[in-house]
Amino acid sequence: MPFVEPDILMTDEEFRLIRDYIYNHCGLSFDTSSKFLFEKRLANRVRTHQLKNFKEYYRFLRYDPKSNEELSSVIDILTTNETYFFRESCQLKAFSEEILPEIKNRKDANAREKNLSIWSAGCSTGEEPYTIAMLILETGLFRDWGIEIFGNDISQRVLQVARRGVYTQTSFRSTDKSFIDKYFDPIEGKYKIKDEVKNMVRFGYLNLMDRNKMSLLRNMDVVFCRNVLIYFDIESKKKVIQNFYDKLEEGGYLLLGHAESIMNISTAYALQHLKNDMVYRKPFQRINTIWSKPTVLA
Repeated sequence: MPFVEPDILMTDEEFRLIRDYIYNHCGLSFDTSSKFLFEKRLANRVRTHQLKNFKEYYRFLRYDPKSNEELSSVIDILTTNETYFFRESCQLKAFSEEILPEIKNRKDANAREKNLSIWSAGCSTGEEPYTIAMLILETGLFRDWGIEIFGNDISQRVLQVARRGVYTQTSFRSTDKSFIDKYFDPIEGKYKIKDEVKNMVRFGYLNLMDRNKMSLLRNMDVVFCRNVLIYFDIESKKKVIQNFYDKLEEGGYLLLGHAESIMNISTAYALQHLKNDMVYRKPFQRINTIWSKPTVLA
């Protein structure tokens, strides 16, 4: 008879301790209904570290020198990182056909430096920032510009996949074959992103609740943060949305997932109705006019 490892059960107190520690670390919020998820998905981590129970595992998360690495693994296990190229096509059409031309015309008219900076926050395995890069190339508007695309995530595992840039067919469920032929090389039944696209994107680890690390990012023209806020509670959302506001240039755009909204979170942004989609935008401020900091709703 095969040996079956006994279940490792989680008490309510252990769940609260681990859940709150994750929340304080990165703002990810889980309600009491998530206890079963924690128990089933984290039991193998307890076994991996040869611990007796979740109380010992909590101490490991708090005090072990490798706790940051373990937290990265925990976040991987508890969250969904599913994504694919050209996700939410209407929004991407607005980005390529309306937002990018507006940025180009505005900066040309103001004789500003020819730089385009875009941030993919919560980039997962890289499909989103690479999609952004391909769309920029397709417009042909920025050939003589400095282009910076930043892809950040709190999971080191997905960042490794993103940097490798090799994808299976499941990542191309919404991708026109012409893009695959033009921007990817087939390799052993998979597809590798070409250097022309890959070199446009820089990937890095970032906790969206870490304001000090976020100080490295500024003057963004567009911030993509799609299907990320669903993991935050209202207080964490307020902090993240304000951080995005601080990093955007005046007139910059914030693109969220279609199931996400900043209603009842912030009045700092203007909701702009484009032909293909609705997006949030950081308003322009009048020159020589004293203005107060935009309101984050209490």
